[in-house]
Amino acid sequence: MNKNIKNVIITEVGTRDGFQSEKKTIDTQDKILLIDDLVDAGFKRIEFSSFVSPKAIPQLADADQVIKQVKRKSDVTMTALVPNLRGAIRAVESKIDEIVVFLSASESHNKKNLNRTINESLIGFEEVIKLAQDSNIPVHGDISTAFGCPFEGEISVKKIVEITKEYKKLGFKGVTLGDTTGMATPPVVTKTIREIKENIPDFEITLHFHNTRGVGLANVLVGLNEGITHYESCFGGIGGCPFAPDATGNICTEDLVYLLHEMNIQTGVDLNKLIQVAQKAETILGYTLPGQVMHAGPRLKKYSVDNVPTATGG
Repeated sequence: MNKNIKNVIITEVGTRDGFQSEKKTIDTQDKILLIDDLVDAGFKRIEFSSFVSPKAIPQLADADQVIKQVKRKSDVTMTALVPNLRGAIRAVESKIDEIVVFLSASESHNKKNLNRTINESLIGFEEVIKLAQDSNIPVHGDISTAFGCPFEGEISVKKIVEITKEYKKLGFKGVTLGDTTGMATPPVVTKTIREIKENIPDFEITLHFHNTRGVGLANVLVGLNEGITHYESCFGGIGGCPFAPDATGNICTEDLVYLLHEMNIQTGVDLNKLIQVAQKAETILGYTLPGQVMHAGPRLKKYSVDNVPTATGG
């Protein structure tokens, strides 16, 4: 394990990626409450929503209202996904701190998700970056289905490198590799990171894993070993892409924070406060969330002996 990593930056994506596929309409005030609690828990980077078409994802139609009402702090970056120039205009008008553009490494998924080819998306980003730069707002680029596509299968690392090169050429601050349907495995993650570092040095890499096949945190360990210090996750382990079959939740933020803290890697996040956020989200959604630490608590949580039955019999 890379022993040089002492600190990790976690971007909480719960009110965006976590909520986007929920069938129950989540009240704007509940989103604001959760975001304010996340800031209080110590998060310095929150992807609060997405400026997509309300027809495409009705759950996020209130992005403008959310950002207007959350408590803003100078040391907390509020980011949002932006699919095109129209979304970027809304984002700039809402005075967000950072724009995140996205496309899929898979042509099939990009057409399903954005109704564009990859090349059309890249061309559209030129307008977005110009608008953002004129407004002094940095732009970060996501690549969905970076480790595999449910329609096309394996995604070549060469394609990921090519898109990342385009991102750097456009002037983006970094790239996020999105494991949209949980197809990432440690060998695939290792190979992809090394190829990007070799071909595009000094470009910030963020990892965004889903736990579809139960290896999300194993992939984080691989990322740490490769020197990656930026990760995205979701409270309670909820979320998933509405345009990908069998997509399930993100890696759980409480589980990730717990793992990192047990490895003496600092996150700046108060785990107990974060657990309370996840429990609050569970109440709002009305069903049991898949996160584990939010239910079990930290490793050294103590219980009263008197509340546990004593074994009987011979």
